[in-house]
Amino acid sequence: MATRLTLEIAVDSHERAVAAEQAGADRIELCADLGQGGLTPSIDLVQKVRASLKIPVHTMVRPRAGDFVYTENEFRRMEQDIAAVIDLGIDGLVLGILLPDHSIDVVRTQKLVHSAGTTPVTFHRAFDSCRDKLQSLEDVISTGAARLLTSGGAPTAQEGLGTIEALVKNAGDQIAIITGAGIDSQNIAEVVRTSGASEVHTGLSKVLPYDSNNTALFEAEIRSCARALRQLEKESRG
Repeated sequence: MATRLTLEIAVDSHERAVAAEQAGADRIELCADLGQGGLTPSIDLVQKVRASLKIPVHTMVRPRAGDFVYTENEFRRMEQDIAAVIDLGIDGLVLGILLPDHSIDVVRTQKLVHSAGTTPVTFHRAFDSCRDKLQSLEDVISTGAARLLTSGGAPTAQEGLGTIEALVKNAGDQIAIITGAGIDSQNIAEVVRTSGASEVHTGLSKVLPYDSNNTALFEAEIRSCARALRQLEKESRG
């Protein structure tokens, strides 16, 4: 297990972004409409969040809800969105493109990674729709993406632990595996300990609906998750 474990929190508002940082998140995934799995946020929201936070902010680039097979017009929109958020000083991008057969669209993903320049790219849970996970891992690595977010193809990371563990082992130091889906303070330690992943992603929807304004509960749950990761770090150091 890595010495430092990273807690990434998915948010779709400025209020939740600020609350997540205050509660101990290491990184933000900024989206619009998390109820649809996360879409590209508005430029105004990106600008406001980037100006307010000190921790890294990674921005979702997803032009619409639904599948991850995009038209040429949608692909061009993704390229434009990437250029726009990079100009705002964003720290990372989160995206994913598939082919109609549910394999990784390596060619177009490579183009987006290239257009991102030095801004790191996370390939998101579009990956979980792929049939052959280990081959798809190799495909994602070949795109130049820095990270891969996955639940192991299962509805939750807890259910996909065996596959996530295999992905972590096969990835080695070629790409960072982020485990996500259904993670909260009650299971985060088990998921990290079993999978071997050093980065964890959650929007905490099991604990709090995305449209809830209960910021206090949101912060408390993030603090509990962060404490669990810090405890795991202590255990790994002996």
